[in-house]
Amino acid sequence: MNFTPAVDVLVIAMPLAYAMLIILYGRAFFAGNRKAEELAPRALMTVVLLHFLYVGLRTAAFDHPPVTTVFEIMTMLALCISVAYLYIEMRTGTSSTGFFILSLALLFQVTSSTFIRDPGELDPILRSNLLGFHVTSALLGYTAISLSAVYGFLYLLLYREIRTSNLGLIYSRLPNLETLEKMSYKAMVFGFLMVTTAILIGSIWLPRAFPSFSLWDGKLIGTMLVWLLYAAALTANKALGWQGRKTIILSLLAFGCLVLEMSIINAFGDTFHSFQ
Repeated sequence: MNFTPAVDVLVIAMPLAYAMLIILYGRAFFAGNRKAEELAPRALMTVVLLHFLYVGLRTAAFDHPPVTTVFEIMTMLALCISVAYLYIEMRTGTSSTGFFILSLALLFQVTSSTFIRDPGELDPILRSNLLGFHVTSALLGYTAISLSAVYGFLYLLLYREIRTSNLGLIYSRLPNLETLEKMSYKAMVFGFLMVTTAILIGSIWLPRAFPSFSLWDGKLIGTMLVWLLYAAALTANKALGWQGRKTIILSLLAFGCLVLEMSIINAFGDTFHSFQ
């Protein structure tokens, strides 16, 4: 069956769907429109399902998961942002940050739809569905971890405003401290689980794709260090009872280490992850 016509339609439809979603969340946030507040979560669910359909049809049409080019990765990032945010919104019941988070998804999807093309001939490694699941899990994990850091940063901003009695625009628009902490924590748990999933899938796929791979590969070591840092943060929350500002600071330190470590590896590391 030829899925290419459906893919061509969805390439155009996805940015429009995200734009309509942003309008709903914008009306809910800036205008306090009750109807928009009610419709936005359902619209988000619909857009996520539509995006999964697009990714599935694209995979079937071109016989490879859409993780092989920059612009394929961008549509996957848009999907991961939406899925991670949907999870956080469903677990916390708070949608007041949706406009800002989902605007990033819109930006990635518009860029992807504008420039995405079928890459043509590919290394057989890149046609593996296991690779697709591995990359998608990793993207979901790092996206959720990034959102956890964003909510943690907003928590510290609001904490500072309350401490200084400078209750300005940030205070009036943000969820309360308890909700921001919950959003950061839920995002961190989701991210940790997705990174764990990526590691498990990678442990199955890696020996098949690279029989002579080295365990000293930079990104393998970096991923495990990130995993251990977040495992420590979650353990401190559960076992040591760390909550509030302590947990937020620890998660932000872990995120800072993640950014630094990935930057160093991408700039100087020798890794099989760099194959085309």
